[in-house]
Amino acid sequence: IDCAQWGGVMIHEMHLFEEPFNLIRGGKKTIEIRLYDEKRRKISVGDTIVFSELPDNKNEVRCRVVGLSIFGSFRDLFLAFDKSKFGHPESISVDGQVERMRSIYSSDDEKAYGVVGIHIEKLD
Repeated sequence: IDCAQWGGVMIHEMHLFEEPFNLIRGGKKTIEIRLYDEKRRKISVGDTIVFSELPDNKNEVRCRVVGLSIFGSFRDLFLAFDKSKFGHPESISVDGQVERMRSIYSSDDEKAYGVVGIHIEKLD
């Protein structure tokens, strides 16, 4: 994540794989899930996030941060909101949601940092 200030608003850059990128671009995913590490602690409501699609970062979508939900675990975050907010199908279990996150983040990192649900609305 990189960030810069423009007109008093922080602009953060984040990278996403194709599926979550397309869900955000299509307006189907309104909560982005990340570890609540040092980089994410710099994000505030009102900031802008520019998501770019991996691997080449050619496609971008700009979003405004409209809320932050901080939890100690992915499980607690997933239990607090409807699955559709994360772009997950209704058929997936909470265990399935947590398992998806385990393919990206270790349980040690989850325990060390906690997690954040970044509530977003598309700007373009």
